[in-house]
Amino acid sequence: MAKIAIITDSNSGLSQEEAKELGVFMIPMPFEIDGKEYLDGINLERDAFYEFQTNDSEIFTSQPAPQTVMDLWDEVLKEYDEIIHIPMSSGLSSSLQTAKMLADDYDGKVYAVDNQRISVTMVDSIVDAMYLRDKGLSAKEIGERLESEGLNSSIYITLDTLKYLKKGGRITPAAAAIGTLLKIKPVLQIQGEKLDAFAKVRTMSAAKSIMVNAVKSDVAGRISENGKYKYVINIAHTNNLEAAQEFEKEIRLAIPEYKGEIRIMELSLSVTCHIGPGALALAVSRVVE
Repeated sequence: MAKIAIITDSNSGLSQEEAKELGVFMIPMPFEIDGKEYLDGINLERDAFYEFQTNDSEIFTSQPAPQTVMDLWDEVLKEYDEIIHIPMSSGLSSSLQTAKMLADDYDGKVYAVDNQRISVTMVDSIVDAMYLRDKGLSAKEIGERLESEGLNSSIYITLDTLKYLKKGGRITPAAAAIGTLLKIKPVLQIQGEKLDAFAKVRTMSAAKSIMVNAVKSDVAGRISENGKYKYVINIAHTNNLEAAQEFEKEIRLAIPEYKGEIRIMELSLSVTCHIGPGALALAVSRVVE
């Protein structure tokens, strides 16, 4: 049986330490902040990132240099036979297209997966890949399974502020001003290739209710198909741990039939860049079996 390595990047939201605990190799994503390059989790920690944001620094996301990716692949392939490379969704970054192009030179030893995920649902893909690897599937077989299940996930996010959507050009300054005046809390959805508006409410309580009901609808429909498939529910946040922990209690009451683990983690910095601190998210993914 081939020895298969799993490689991802910090768009997953995993820290370097968490990746090591899972036995996963991770590429740190680069950010340009006020004209200087930083690497996520290397010389850029979350607390510093939030400080840059609140100080209105100019922050731009980027992708790893091709040589950085190939250097890691070359090093890993000294010990492993094949690689499953899981970057963020091709609809949200060009990292996947670059990885596929580079993989062409590796004679089938590297499979770059495009399964339309980011952040917490990307971690679900990593866990699925580990499971399939342990079942003896090849890198190509694992990659194809992950891609076939890619759209069977969703992330719903409610924001504390419209400031960063405005700054990133995702809403107009006028819309942001009106939304702030009316105390509107948008609920966004990441499903597949897009970060889209999902609903507009006035309170955090209403926003959480919208997210819970959306997940329950997803579970009954395409995710679980009324119990046909297993699923996982997870919570994510941006510098909002206490609210996330309280939200877990509410989810247990609202969805009592779900008995599985609810992972609580921070949204990746690539998502945080667009939504700012204080956000709360609820995610659901079908489990690959």
